[in-house]
Amino acid sequence: MALGDVLLAKNLLDKKQLDLALERQKVAGGLLGDNLVALGLITREKLEAILQEPPTIPKSIRDTGLDFTFLVNSVLKSIYVSGFQTVLEISNHIKLPRGIVEELLQVLKKDGVVDVRGAADVNFTVLRHALTSVGRERAIEALKQSQYNGPIPVPLAEYQIQVQKQTITNERIHADDLAHVLSHLVLPKDTLRWLGPTINSGKAILFYGASGNGKTSIAEAAGHTFRQAIYIPYCIEVDGQIIKIFDAAVHKEVLSQTNSGDFDTKQIYLPPVEFDPRWVRCRRPVIIAGGELTLEMLDLDFDPLSKYYEAPVHVKATGGIFVIDDFGRQLVRPRDLLNRWIVPLERKVDYLTLHTGKKFDLPFDELVIFSTNLPPEELMDPAFLRRIHYKLRIDPPTVEDYKAIFRRICNLHKLELPEEILSYVLNFFYAKNRAPLAAFHPKFIVEHAIAACNYEGIPPRLTYDLVRDALQNLVITETPSP
Repeated sequence: MALGDVLLAKNLLDKKQLDLALERQKVAGGLLGDNLVALGLITREKLEAILQEPPTIPKSIRDTGLDFTFLVNSVLKSIYVSGFQTVLEISNHIKLPRGIVEELLQVLKKDGVVDVRGAADVNFTVLRHALTSVGRERAIEALKQSQYNGPIPVPLAEYQIQVQKQTITNERIHADDLAHVLSHLVLPKDTLRWLGPTINSGKAILFYGASGNGKTSIAEAAGHTFRQAIYIPYCIEVDGQIIKIFDAAVHKEVLSQTNSGDFDTKQIYLPPVEFDPRWVRCRRPVIIAGGELTLEMLDLDFDPLSKYYEAPVHVKATGGIFVIDDFGRQLVRPRDLLNRWIVPLERKVDYLTLHTGKKFDLPFDELVIFSTNLPPEELMDPAFLRRIHYKLRIDPPTVEDYKAIFRRICNLHKLELPEEILSYVLNFFYAKNRAPLAAFHPKFIVEHAIAACNYEGIPPRLTYDLVRDALQNLVITETPSP
């Protein structure tokens, strides 16, 4: 769903205004905020306020956007499987406000599905609930439909709107921020000048060049330039099916004082929340997929036993950066992988299919970075190369940059770098073996030397013998003596 639809839903634009805007300014995928501001249909301040709004806390069952039976089954499973008894425990588990949980329990008690079993511990105001025989039967039947037992999902439409509001192109990277996150790398100045506008574009990027010169490190560091927090749902609901999206392994939560994630089962009230608890406030994700990437990983993963889905890896990267590392070395052919992504990269939308045959679309809102040490023309045909708007060759370091890298690595490990050692490496090893410089070599040499010193029980240092032994692991050839 486009940002124009978001604004329309908030009654900021009437139909006449929207039609006029569409007629005057066509944008692939819908109206973008900058276009609406340029057309005078909304002020920049008002637009920014809308974009920064967190997901609204539902105040009623209707506000959840989900079927009543679906919600009831979630409560039954939380009691039957997890053993939760109090309103607060259930509320914290399924991530719905206390008022909605109480409303659902009232219906269940009226229908003879749930009983009140007295007070919980010393808090006489907190009541315990238990399933009746009818309730247990209904819980078992609900588990047959899906064994998912956790936070209530967000409707697909709400997820689409939120993704568009927090699109990665809304955040602008500045030169100082980029220089800071890349300060641990020694890079040509032109690299920074080129990289900033590229990241801000949100378009796909191709890093290519010899291995070991920082392509992956640059791609990973680029993700740390983003400062805005985004909202990731625990899961979404599509046509009655549940798709898990939040993954603690890749989504780093941003906590606040009122949303610390801690829960005391003995407290009477839940702490106030800032936004819909079905969402998690996170940093923009950075996901790196290497040779293990397959086409199947880009589709929904349905578990026939638990009967719910795990979102594809690129969906989990929504709002952030998805790096395809070692591109061309996956089990899947490069052409097949690229064909799978032609539509998402060009139209910023991806289409997925449920096991029921239901197809639906999701926003493809992420910065995709291809990283390879293979010749691009061997991996992509001209049609696909055209779709990758930015291409950057990462070359081996110059001699001066190589020296700077070596000194920085030695300083990090508190080692002395004798000039005769540096001269030996540059003038003998590389010249004799006709080997190109590589940015990873200094770290490789130092780590080998430290490992040897640790084995011999002596303080770490760089000597001719230790350096020569390390260099022998870089090439399969005889290394000259100094």
